[in-house]
Amino acid sequence: MQRLWLHALLLLLTMVTTTVVGSRMMTNFERNLPAFILDDLLIFVDIWSEPALLWKGLPFSFTLIGILLAHELGHYFACVFHRVNASLPYFLPVPSPIGTFGAFIRIREPILSRRILFDIGVAGPLAGFAVLLPALGVGLAYSKVMHGIAKEGDLLFGAPLLVWAASQLVFPGVEQADLYLHPMARAAWVGLLATALNLLPIGQLDGGHILYSVAAARHKLLSQVFSLILAITGIAFGWAGWILWAVFFVVTGMRHPPIVDETPVGAGRLRLACLALAILVLSFTPVLVRGSEFL
Repeated sequence: MQRLWLHALLLLLTMVTTTVVGSRMMTNFERNLPAFILDDLLIFVDIWSEPALLWKGLPFSFTLIGILLAHELGHYFACVFHRVNASLPYFLPVPSPIGTFGAFIRIREPILSRRILFDIGVAGPLAGFAVLLPALGVGLAYSKVMHGIAKEGDLLFGAPLLVWAASQLVFPGVEQADLYLHPMARAAWVGLLATALNLLPIGQLDGGHILYSVAAARHKLLSQVFSLILAITGIAFGWAGWILWAVFFVVTGMRHPPIVDETPVGAGRLRLACLALAILVLSFTPVLVRGSEFL
């Protein structure tokens, strides 16, 4: 039975936390202040002394929630289409630099077909990516150039390949360190982070489901290989986050629930798998975020 009140409450709370974060982002953007300093977390206390500022956070909040909601509804409607029992999305509100830990759905019964597993796994990232693309374009159109702005904040944010390529179209020749992203573009950046993480072909992530659908016999071995690549990437670029994720994946296991219907996914789904891999490449960045002292 769906607990609609719980889904609605978590969504409402996530709208509040992301709007609070977005209000500080927009205020910093308008005043040409760094995108994020550690003191910005005090906004979760300070905002209630001037709640009228909350409306400034709506571009970030609506964009981010729209991307996350599209991702989870992609999974959900694929489940509905294939008559797999699944919950509505649960959002995770957190007073953090982005205001949330994302969202998820619960699949309440085993998935017994490769094709159904593939469809459910790939539907989320494709839907989320379709929503974040125009959001990134609009956000970049409202972004601006400020020389050395990246050196002034406490955190440095990596640039996925898609962000770098799109920014070069809008701001030819401008270095990423000199580009101040509008909060809408920042929300799209968070969406790309979520997309990249989910599409890693490891374990029971969305990418792991896709991998199992097309290469079940090699799923565990390839999950181990990709976890090792992830750790090597973290070592090579000096970002411990990927090392920690790789360790987490190894510790939590690479096993995948067995599939009864071994019917191959077919050529059309293999093409979608290639598209998902391309989206992973466009969304991934070797360094997500680190302190400005590394400049």
